[in-house]
Amino acid sequence: MTLRKIAGLGALLPLLLPGVALAEEATLDSGDTAWMLTATALVLFMTIPGLALFYAGMVRSKNVLSVMMQCFAITGVMSLLWFIYGYSLAFDTTGMQADVLNLNSFVGGLGNLFLGNLTKEALVGAFPESVFITFQMTFAIITPALIVGAFAERMKFSAMLVFMVVWFTLVYAPIAHMVWGGDGALMWDWGVLDFAGGTVVHINAGIAGLVACVMLGKRKGYPTTAMAPHNLGYTLIGAAMLWVGWFGFNAGSAIAADETAGMAMLVTQIATAAAALAWMFAEWLSHGKPSALGIASGVVAGLVAITPAAGTVGPVGALVIGLAAGVICFFCATSLKRKLGYDDSLDVFGVHCIGGIVGALLTGVFAASSMGGFGEVESIAGQLWIQAKGVGFTLIYTTVVTVVILKVIDLLMGLRVSEEEETVGLDLAQHNERGYNL
Repeated sequence: MTLRKIAGLGALLPLLLPGVALAEEATLDSGDTAWMLTATALVLFMTIPGLALFYAGMVRSKNVLSVMMQCFAITGVMSLLWFIYGYSLAFDTTGMQADVLNLNSFVGGLGNLFLGNLTKEALVGAFPESVFITFQMTFAIITPALIVGAFAERMKFSAMLVFMVVWFTLVYAPIAHMVWGGDGALMWDWGVLDFAGGTVVHINAGIAGLVACVMLGKRKGYPTTAMAPHNLGYTLIGAAMLWVGWFGFNAGSAIAADETAGMAMLVTQIATAAAALAWMFAEWLSHGKPSALGIASGVVAGLVAITPAAGTVGPVGALVIGLAAGVICFFCATSLKRKLGYDDSLDVFGVHCIGGIVGALLTGVFAASSMGGFGEVESIAGQLWIQAKGVGFTLIYTTVVTVVILKVIDLLMGLRVSEEEETVGLDLAQHNERGYNL
C-alpha cells in the first residue's frame, strides 16, 4: 500500500464490496484489531461526553441541557442511519452507474443496505469489517454534532432532527464517498489528501454551521446583551476529552497499529500544543489577558488543522500547521465574526471550517518529502492546487445543499423557536427540564 493510498480511507474500498472476497483472504491481526477497537471508542468519546460538555459549558445555563440533548440524539440517529444506508452510500460502489453520469463519482451505491453483505468473518485489512463500520460510524456521528454549536440556543429540537437526517444523507455521505471512496470517486481521483477528515468532517460541518446560523438569524439580544459562557469548567473538561479522543480520530485513521499511526499520534500532539499556545499568546497580546476559553479553543483549532495532514506530515510541518491554525482561527473567531456580524454561537465556522482549510492547504505543502513529509507529492504547487480544489468544491457543494435543506424545513415546519421560548431557554421550552435546580 503506497503512502498516497494510506492517506485516505478509500484505500480500503476494494475490501468493502459485497461478499468482501478480498478481505476474507486476509489474516486477522489481534494487535490491529485491538487498536481499532480502542480508536473507535476514543472517537465516540469525542462526541459523548467530550463535545457535549465542550458546548454545554459555553452556552447560558438555561440552554445547557439542550445542546447536550442534541449531541446525544444525534449520536443515536446517526448510528442507525449509518447502519441502514449511510455506510453503503459512503463505501459501496455497486448499482450507481449511469450512461451519461457516473454517479459513483459523487456517492456510493445501495448494495449494502442494512449491512446486508456483512459477515462475522469479513475483514478490512487485518481486522473485522464490523470494527471498520463502527469506526466510520463515529465520524458520521461527530460531524453533524459539530454543527450544533453554530445555531445553539435558538433552533427547534424537531427541526434539528429533520435537518440532521437530511444533511447526513445529502451532504455527509456523498462528501465522505468523494474523498475516501477510492478509484472513481471525485476528490479521490483528484488526489486530495485528507487523512482523517479535515474536508469530510471539519470544513463540511463548519460551513454548514455558518449557513445555519445566518439563516436562523442572531440570538435575541445579540450582540448587545451579554451571553457569557455559564460554566467554563465544563468547556475545559470537554476540550481535554476532545484532545485525548482525537488520537483515535487521527492515529486510528491509519487503519492499523503501525508506524503511520505512531507518527499521526506524535504530530497531533505537537500541532495541538502549538495551536493552544499560539491562540493564548495572540489573545494575550490583543486583549491583555489570556483566557481559559481561548486556550480551549486553540486546542480544538490545532486538532482540526492537523486532521487532514496527520498521516503525511512530519513534526516540523505539524508545528507550523498548529501555529498557523492557532493565530488564524483566533482572528477569524473574534475579529472577523464581529466585523461581519454573524452569530456563530460557539465559533464552529471560525474554528472548524477555517482550521480545516488551514490544515487542508498546508497539507499540500508539508506532505512533500522536501518539507519533511511522507506523502507522494510530486509538486508542492500542484498538490496545493489539488487541495484548494477539494476545499472549494466542499465549500460550494455543502453551502448550496445546506441552504436548500434549511429553506425547505423552514417552510414546512419552521426552524426557530419563538421569542418567548428563547427567552425562557430551550431546556424548559423544548425539554421541560432544568440543568440546575438550586
